[in-house]
Amino acid sequence: MNWLDFKHQYLVRFWSPVPAVIAAGVLSAYYFGLTGTFWAVTGEFTRWGGHVLQWFGVDLSDWGYFQIIGMQGTPLTRIDGVMIIGMFVGCFSAALWANNVKLRMPQHRKRVFQALVGGIIAGFGARLAMGCNLAAFFTGIPQFSLHAWFFAIATAIGSLAGAKVSLLPIFRIHVKLQKVSSAQPLSQHAAQARRRFRIGMVLFFGFAAWAVAKAFDMPKLGFAALFGLAFGLIIERAQVCFTSAFRDLWITGRTQMAKAIIAGMAVGTIGVFSYVQLGMEPKVFWAGPNAVIGGLLFGFGIVLAGGCETGWMYRAVEGQVHFWIVGLGNVIGSTLLALAWDDLAPVIAVNFDKVNLLQALGPQGGLLVTYAMLAVALLLVLAWERHFFTRKTRGAAATLQAA
Repeated sequence: MNWLDFKHQYLVRFWSPVPAVIAAGVLSAYYFGLTGTFWAVTGEFTRWGGHVLQWFGVDLSDWGYFQIIGMQGTPLTRIDGVMIIGMFVGCFSAALWANNVKLRMPQHRKRVFQALVGGIIAGFGARLAMGCNLAAFFTGIPQFSLHAWFFAIATAIGSLAGAKVSLLPIFRIHVKLQKVSSAQPLSQHAAQARRRFRIGMVLFFGFAAWAVAKAFDMPKLGFAALFGLAFGLIIERAQVCFTSAFRDLWITGRTQMAKAIIAGMAVGTIGVFSYVQLGMEPKVFWAGPNAVIGGLLFGFGIVLAGGCETGWMYRAVEGQVHFWIVGLGNVIGSTLLALAWDDLAPVIAVNFDKVNLLQALGPQGGLLVTYAMLAVALLLVLAWERHFFTRKTRGAAATLQAA
């Protein structure tokens, strides 16, 4: 394979989601092993909101939520911070390679409303449950935390409600049809594509060089930056979006992304299990109503907004302004949760147990139960796919008979 073939096949074309998400699952396990933390983004987004409040003179010293997640340092000195910066750089580099960067404004003010309100709801729900789609699906479940299963089931239910609401007539936009005399050829802008590819390469390898240099001085920060770069590259090239996984499941019956996510969790689980057996402590949170309520809100919010944490990040750097608003909503929502946490936490969170399945069921039992539940999730997805298309086929046949 020559350079041009490699470039087109792996750097310009989109990747198949299944192997890409499996790779993300493997990387998330190594990320835990090498940095001692887990792949998540909304906790850091909450810190960003906290920093904004501090700039306006707000004293956060007695806010319980910020005491839990910590406000020490800056995004450039925190593991989560440099990892997220790496994700943005990876996403942007990959988008430049494919010449997939173009400023696109929201089509209608309804979409602006959905982006902001949905983003706020999703951000609030994610932090109420102590995790977003990444922190629950790619971290919580492979980390054997029972709360993540509560969150996952609730997210599926919330996304179904969000899908039904987003299809209501109030959110439909009238499309104006325009008559044309002939098809217009697409403009390829070959010179622009070459220029952007070079810029993407410089950005990608420049950040990678900075991360490697940082690793000699502060290993965990350097590794986090490199992992973030890889995560960003994967989610942009494979267009990994948990919102589409849930929304497509309910609306179109497509299950490819849902199956990819289950496969990614499966490979991540065995990796985390190996590190736990070596003495590392998994991250486990309260298996309380906060996980269920947060999951319902998160699932509803991401579908209403049209994007989850991974989805809005890569679409934002591609120039889709709608997802800038979703991201802003996420930060606002997570910060609002921090404001309400001290009132909510005693009732629905901190007084409930942190259930580690490896401790509750034993190492082998916890691992087997986790894989059994992942298998059940896959079977349910396959059953729903079959039911959806069977119903659709029967409906089409009934229409033909009536005609």
